[in-house]
Amino acid sequence: MTSKTLFITLLLALALALAVVACGGSESASTQPAAAAQAEPAHGGEGDHEEGALKLTAAQIEAAGIEIASAGPATIRETLPLYGVVAPNAERVREVGARFPGVIRSVARKIGDTVKQGETLATVESNESLQTYPVLASLAGVIAARNANPGEQTGDKSLFTIADLSSVWVELSLFPRDVAKVRVGQKVRVKSADAGLSTDGELVYVAPFGSSANQTLTARVLVDNADRHWAPGLYVTADVTLAETTVALSIRNESVQNLEGRSVVFVRDADGFEPRPVKLGRVDDENSEVLEGLEVGDAYVTRNSYILKAELGKGEAEHGH
Repeated sequence: MTSKTLFITLLLALALALAVVACGGSESASTQPAAAAQAEPAHGGEGDHEEGALKLTAAQIEAAGIEIASAGPATIRETLPLYGVVAPNAERVREVGARFPGVIRSVARKIGDTVKQGETLATVESNESLQTYPVLASLAGVIAARNANPGEQTGDKSLFTIADLSSVWVELSLFPRDVAKVRVGQKVRVKSADAGLSTDGELVYVAPFGSSANQTLTARVLVDNADRHWAPGLYVTADVTLAETTVALSIRNESVQNLEGRSVVFVRDADGFEPRPVKLGRVDDENSEVLEGLEVGDAYVTRNSYILKAELGKGEAEHGH
């Protein structure tokens, strides 16, 4: 074999070897993604976190203000919402005047003062006898008005107005279309969003005629006010109870959270807190009837359940990364 032939033979062998190596490397590279895909653990969907429980210590639960209740029966109310204003109970208001005409010598009380029944409010010197006598409070309450100053003649005018505010009226505006729905004796829940107050009262009066000014009738609610929280002049809302239905299983409305388009409640078991999808029925301003998803006695989160929802969302974000 000549040297030229030998050189050509070596070149062909080298080219063949390079081709084989290149082919093998390409095949190896093409198989790597498949192998990597088989080795990478599969991640579940967004709902996978619902299969596990959120674990919180007793200290964390207390710090978050999380409250827990047991699912059970409740009364669902059908209500009529109305608006109104707090007013003094006119049956517990007294006008106090002088027994005999005369000159007012002293005044002991001013508007806003709290007085006891029989307490001296002022002294008057009689025009006829020139004797001084006391003007006494006819009931315990608050001085709502004063028309008495030293040196003035009493005349026939009222010197003081005393209001006993241990009970008040709530005057509600009732439209004619709703008159047939209400009657004396119905329970009423009165609320003030501004003052953060809520109390129960009873409907004691429905006016037989309306006001030409606003085309409404007055429905009056008697409310206990021993703690003096309900000040006359305060604007309020009220829900008149039209009907009541007892349901076998219910939860508080504040416990319900929306998760991925579903209504869920965080239920507590031995493993922690887990979101449980629920199907709800009748609802009022406090409770919701549960048709599916819970059983009587299940422990569920009422107050601050949104904190658990946020914690669950945080876990899903970390899981996604």
